[in-house]
Amino acid sequence: MADRNISIPIRQLFIDGEWREPVKKNRLPIINPATEETIGDIPAATADDVDVAVEAARRALAGEWGSKTGAQRAKYLRAIASKVKERKLELGTLETFDSGKPWAEADADMDDVAAAFEYYADLAEALDSKQKTPIPLHLDQFKSYVLKEPLGVVGLITPWNYPLLMATWKVAPALAAGCAAILKPSELASITCLELGEICRDVGLPPGALNILTGLGPEAGAPLAYHPHVDKIAFTGSAATGSRVMTAAAQLVKPVSLELGGKSPIVIFEDVGDLDIAAEWTIFGCFFNGGQVCSATSRLILQESIAAEFLDTLLKWTKNIKISDPLEEGCRLGSLVSRGQYEKVLKFISTAKSEGATILYGGQRPEHLKKGYFIEPTIITDITTSMEVWKEEIFGPVICVKTFKTEEEAIELANDTQYGLGAAVLSKDSRRCERLTKAFQSGIVWVNCSQPTFCQPPWGGKKRSGFGRELGEWGLENYLNIKQVTQYDSNNPWGWYKSPTPSKM
Repeated sequence: MADRNISIPIRQLFIDGEWREPVKKNRLPIINPATEETIGDIPAATADDVDVAVEAARRALAGEWGSKTGAQRAKYLRAIASKVKERKLELGTLETFDSGKPWAEADADMDDVAAAFEYYADLAEALDSKQKTPIPLHLDQFKSYVLKEPLGVVGLITPWNYPLLMATWKVAPALAAGCAAILKPSELASITCLELGEICRDVGLPPGALNILTGLGPEAGAPLAYHPHVDKIAFTGSAATGSRVMTAAAQLVKPVSLELGGKSPIVIFEDVGDLDIAAEWTIFGCFFNGGQVCSATSRLILQESIAAEFLDTLLKWTKNIKISDPLEEGCRLGSLVSRGQYEKVLKFISTAKSEGATILYGGQRPEHLKKGYFIEPTIITDITTSMEVWKEEIFGPVICVKTFKTEEEAIELANDTQYGLGAAVLSKDSRRCERLTKAFQSGIVWVNCSQPTFCQPPWGGKKRSGFGRELGEWGLENYLNIKQVTQYDSNNPWGWYKSPTPSKM
């Protein structure tokens, strides 16, 4: 169980394998969102610090880190995973202090962090054997093969909802590929990302291979995206910020991968079977992590014939969710990450009421919690597709309900969004599930479940949910340059042009 006595480490920026004070010496407060108390501070990087970190990363690529084989890089990744396991209790508690999520969720996140580093260690090793893979050609005079090389220095900009885990989704494959990385986590939750720097020091990761810059987006993230010596940007966050990152990268024709959130549907048919099982997947799909999940299935699309009975079941499950101090045993809904997010979610709920929707349950601060950014799990009915809560990503524990009669209507409602990250279908009819899987305009589909996430399959979306894929082998490919090498393998002249001298007899 969490240890409330764990203290917040005082850290600087992590650059070139060392802790370095920001050039301008600025720091930002750390607010515990469950108590609204200031519990520490983090360094605030600016463009000057970005320059120093980029130089360190480029030296690492040209030096010790750039000379490592995949198998050698794998040893560091496994050592990092081992350290995460060793410090799991501490890291999980720090994550809860910083983000307000239930400790049980933060603890599970640390398991996923270690698993991802171990997974990409395996892929780093396998990369060695895939070098110089021959490519068959139709001309016998030539031989061709492919080299998979690191893209170079990569900027990794990550969000606050899963602070260390989302950072790991980028850091682990980037290091596995042999890139040198600069991580810029969200200023709202940076504690565990800075601790990753300490772990890298402990395992002896070559200086400059990973640099960690905390600070504000405009002051640290933007200079990283615009930097001429950063070869790629990988970003997870809002669509608005993603658009700015893409604009910055476009100035230098720099590759980007973007994961920009969603407004995912969960479609439940009358033949779903056990309503309790379906209700649990529904609340897990939207209320886990306080609904602060980019892929949250926050649009519940119910077949009309079971709507009343299912909503009764859903209410019983929702009312049973324990909302409490995130460090308390059994807590399943903690606080939102910040006052700004808290006020944003409440405004969405207020707007829904003013537009004519019904707040079936929740929609306000729990009566027993007087401090902290807590909002009850909220179910909203009487929705029209023109309403803001139906169209916009809320990023809070709010689910919107709409009913349908036919499968065709369900598909139309599911795809009625500018986003395309995830989608779920619950039905005992396997053919129907197959039809909806094909019909969903999304990058991820869950069948008879919602939100289970593993590091082996690809993760990403379409439409305004961004492009590119993280996780799995696809995540590694994000950080690789594919180089074609073709060799002329003949003693005879090529013969395209007439020889200027007579050939010898």
